[in-house]
Amino acid sequence: MPLRSGDSAKVPRDAVHHPLFARYYARLSVTAETRMGMGPVRDRLLSGLSGRVIEVGAGNGLNFAHYPSAVSEVVAIEPERVLRRLAVEAAVRAGVPVDVVPGAAEALPVKSEAFDAAVLSLVLCSVRDVPRALVELRRVLRPGGTVRFFEHGRGGGRAMALTQRALDRTLWPPLNGGCHLARDPVAALRDAGFELGPYRRMLMPESGPRLPTSYCVLGSARRPELSGPEPS
Repeated sequence: MPLRSGDSAKVPRDAVHHPLFARYYARLSVTAETRMGMGPVRDRLLSGLSGRVIEVGAGNGLNFAHYPSAVSEVVAIEPERVLRRLAVEAAVRAGVPVDVVPGAAEALPVKSEAFDAAVLSLVLCSVRDVPRALVELRRVLRPGGTVRFFEHGRGGGRAMALTQRALDRTLWPPLNGGCHLARDPVAALRDAGFELGPYRRMLMPESGPRLPTSYCVLGSARRPELSGPEPS
């Protein structure tokens, strides 16, 4: 089990509770593996990782089967009870050791500088406090540690941007587990002090109509080797 840290505020065991959305998301995400080509995206997201990895917002654990054998351990943080139960089931089938743990991105229940890499996969859209969550991510990564990210967010022209912002202010977050459409994950990582590596903007699905959820980015970043004071 991961070690608890006194560095972070304690959070309730179920920091997020969206049982209806969780069941809907679990079915939709499994369908997306084939219909939207998510399997190859997960392979690219996780390729080359090694050592200890923390995955923040693991959902129902669909990434677990894609971790390379050089990964010695995955600590998977998932705050939602229904998704966490599914992630535990997926961890049993994984080819690498996976420990599924309750917790929130804003207060990760692990020690500082304990991980070689971190994975963010469709999670920053629904985190309540993105800057605080990314400060936590910097804390738990060793200096020079890698972040792999696959996120959706702001994209398209002016009309699409207006649509995304309008949905964010009204029905979209309460109907979709706190998800927001108009966030900019690349800018958020940069503002949190991460050094951006290569990243690629892409549409999911690649063909068909462009939806407010279609604008994605796949890439990497790293915690600087020599860090100054953590952003607040």
